[in-house]
Amino acid sequence: MPGSVRLLLFGPAREAVGRAALDRPLAAEGATLGELVDAVAEEFLALRPVLQASRLAVNGRYASDRRLRLAPGDEIAVHPPYSGG
Repeated sequence: MPGSVRLLLFGPAREAVGRAALDRPLAAEGATLGELVDAVAEEFLALRPVLQASRLAVNGRYASDRRLRLAPGDEIAVHPPYSGG
């Protein structure tokens, strides 16, 4: 049975989308991190440049491999560059 994943959005990512989180369904065959990011960038064009500069964490661990397979219930955090102290 397909499930869903949750994207947590911080700073400029939150501003680009207008909310702090997005829930996205996974197809029965699942999806990769790259496929999810590409789909969200297509849906929210203002988020595209933010995603290009952001680090992604899957279930609390930074992930740079876009081929990472996602599972139902995974939480993906979008961390744009931070400044200040």
